[in-house]
Amino acid sequence: MYNLSIVLEDSARHYPDRDAVVLGDLRLTYSAVNAFANQVANLLVSRGIRPGDKVALSCPNLPYFPVVYYGILKAGAVVVPLNVLLKGREVAYHLKDAEAKAYFCFQGSPELPMGEEGHAGFAQTETCEHFFMITADLAAPSPIEGTETLAQALAGMEPTFESVLPNETDGAVILYTSGTTGQPKGAELSHSNLMLNAMTCNRLFGAQPASDVHLLTLPLFHSFGSTVQMNAGFSMAATLVLLPRFDAHAAVGLMQSEDITFFAGVPTMWWGLLGALSDDVDVARIAANLRVAVSGGASLPVEIIRQVKERFGVTILEGYGLSETSPVATFSDPDREPRPGSIGIPIWGVECKLIDPESLDWEPLVGADQVGEIAIRGHNIMKGYYNRPDATAEVMRDGWFRTGDLARRDEDGFYYIVDRSKDMIIRGGFNVYPREIEEVLMTHPAVSMAAVIGVPHDSHGEEVKAVIIKSADDPITESEMVAWAKEQMAAYKYPRIVEFVETLPMTATGKILKRELK
Repeated sequence: MYNLSIVLEDSARHYPDRDAVVLGDLRLTYSAVNAFANQVANLLVSRGIRPGDKVALSCPNLPYFPVVYYGILKAGAVVVPLNVLLKGREVAYHLKDAEAKAYFCFQGSPELPMGEEGHAGFAQTETCEHFFMITADLAAPSPIEGTETLAQALAGMEPTFESVLPNETDGAVILYTSGTTGQPKGAELSHSNLMLNAMTCNRLFGAQPASDVHLLTLPLFHSFGSTVQMNAGFSMAATLVLLPRFDAHAAVGLMQSEDITFFAGVPTMWWGLLGALSDDVDVARIAANLRVAVSGGASLPVEIIRQVKERFGVTILEGYGLSETSPVATFSDPDREPRPGSIGIPIWGVECKLIDPESLDWEPLVGADQVGEIAIRGHNIMKGYYNRPDATAEVMRDGWFRTGDLARRDEDGFYYIVDRSKDMIIRGGFNVYPREIEEVLMTHPAVSMAAVIGVPHDSHGEEVKAVIIKSADDPITESEMVAWAKEQMAAYKYPRIVEFVETLPMTATGKILKRELK
């Protein structure tokens, strides 16, 4: 029996005076964060929250997130982190679907009014009994009359608490999928799912107690940020330097001023960092401190790997996973040279196999370099989709989880993402994988970022379209880009349609929203 909150409590015992979180001029030690989380746990128990109850949290990358997150866990309740961009109607859906009993929501700003949207969603949910408004200034009143602030609720709460010890297989967190098809579903993850994933990450990163300084720009409501950096980092008494909203120039500044040793990001973040290296940036200082570079969440173009190695002197290690897998399932092998473009091999305690995506019998594919759907089995697999046995049965069988992602495996066991099965383009009967075309486009000096999609076509079924952000002031035309691509790729692959844009639509976690492009 253990509680995931032990990752905070253990570091607070051994390194009470080490900085746990940093935000601007604010620096909170491990003992302070732990005491604050204990107050949250006492608050929840005083309001009738019992072990197993669900408690939702909407908060950007601020010290309040880990404080409330671990406070909920200490009380034996289940954390339901919500995307901070949700509107009131969407908040109401998540609160109802998770059967949340309480909801902590950050006030936000006029540009991101999550407090207003959160309260609007709470007001539509009869089963959620408690609403706590987290104000940026703890002394400030709630902007919504009649609502209780976190500071008001914590008044008089003791800073000590004896954490509830659930079974390690009990639910700890419910993470909602992006909902690209149908309504979002809640992946229920256990204490052991998340604990083992965090500990395995530390082994892969070569983490040492009280030594690393993370720059945390990945949203903490997402599994990538919460497991790979918060849970794993806290378990090793790392210092987490928070950046509430990713800004490449701000991130580069923090990498210099805080001597960052660990940065994890999605490909668009790495792309942004490279673009922010102006003449006044001390790249040598950043390179001297940066020890671990990680990418995940989407496939990383090989060209970005090359440029990061050239500028920072560090090789980006790639991993792969999903909310349903806690999230890490594969990662670069720490004992072998990384292979650019590969998502690595299965992590400790996890198995992967490729299956025929059309097979109802989950027929495995044997041999190297065949394209199949990734299936995963191990300690990281979710308990299931909360209150959705039918949806769970569709993707889980005999301990295996079907990801919906297409990959190939080379003769040495390294996996390579080919594409999401639903993103695959079928042009004139040929399978076209957008990932492959994007890799080629990214090698052109005029291309800063590219996304490839399929668009309807009368005779071919689908046509290949590339949506491209150009490098600054490059004069290349759309027809010239098509002509260049024709020279680089097979006739059925190259994009016949090219559109230049200033920006690409992205999720809060930095993934390109191809469904919006379509």
